[in-house]
Amino acid sequence: MSIPSPVFYPPFNVTRISHTVITSRDTVRSRDFYTEVYGLVVTEEEGDVVYLRGIEEACHHSLVIKRADTEPLCEVVGFRVLTEEELEKAERFFIAENLAPRWVDAPFQGRTLRVSDPGGVPLEFCARMDRVDRADSAHNAHKGACGLRFDHMQLHAADVLSAFDLYNRLGFRISDYMTAPGSKNVLGIFSYRKDIPWDIVFLTGRGPRMHHFAYVTRSFQNMMRACDIAGQMGYGDAVERGPGRHTMGHVQYVYLRDPDGHRGEILLDAPHQMLDMEIEPVEWDVSGINRGGWGLPAQRSWFEETSNFPGIETTAPEKPGAPFSLEDYVEQRAAQQR
Repeated sequence: MSIPSPVFYPPFNVTRISHTVITSRDTVRSRDFYTEVYGLVVTEEEGDVVYLRGIEEACHHSLVIKRADTEPLCEVVGFRVLTEEELEKAERFFIAENLAPRWVDAPFQGRTLRVSDPGGVPLEFCARMDRVDRADSAHNAHKGACGLRFDHMQLHAADVLSAFDLYNRLGFRISDYMTAPGSKNVLGIFSYRKDIPWDIVFLTGRGPRMHHFAYVTRSFQNMMRACDIAGQMGYGDAVERGPGRHTMGHVQYVYLRDPDGHRGEILLDAPHQMLDMEIEPVEWDVSGINRGGWGLPAQRSWFEETSNFPGIETTAPEKPGAPFSLEDYVEQRAAQQR
């Protein structure tokens, strides 16, 4: 199976991943976790809804937390488009795809178009948000990791090539992809619209489900401070994976689970840009994916536990007839922990 060719002239112009909405059984506890550990800033609180942003972000929110008594869910994956005219193009495109787009009222955002991708992932697109002052100069208010900005989101999908098809047609380019040796089954796709390697990532697993969302920080010291504060707040066990260094992108990272179990990543900024047309996707053999990186093997929970989308039926991936699959990789990594 080969990866698709890039689409340089998509039907409308998506500029980046922008925000997400998650639910929580206790928004106060969740708010405190993201402000104290991640260092995010509360822009607004309206009843049982909290709007947060990174300290570099000039737009109203990148993380919205809503109170709900049901299981904690990821309600939507948000993207920005360049202009209002692009939203009109987006509506026409999704109608032609029989995906039933609809206009919704999203507080603090301009016109917002909501649609589900072919796998059922709820998406929304907007061109504008209310503007706020950046908090990067308010040094006395910086906490935890001093989270700068929303960076990317990773989803699980039973078939990553099928899941990525729509995004490929919307102009998302592949920076890296993971394959199984021998059969070359594509097990993971890392894609982008902004000028660094990631906006949305697809990894083989029961899906569609949200694996994690990520915020960028400036330094390893800030990342370690986030871990220290998590421990001080009684969330030491929430530090699920890392600190370590990814092989792909070569960035340092740590993954944490919030009080409701949602997974987030704190990572250093990408070390390279993806501006030029001649940059080709890099293939990584999953059996040797950790060469060049470092850190203890991920817990099995990192591969298997995710956040559901509301009302979406999930599907387990078929085990390919290959000498090596992602399931084999999980077993291999788990064996290293025994």
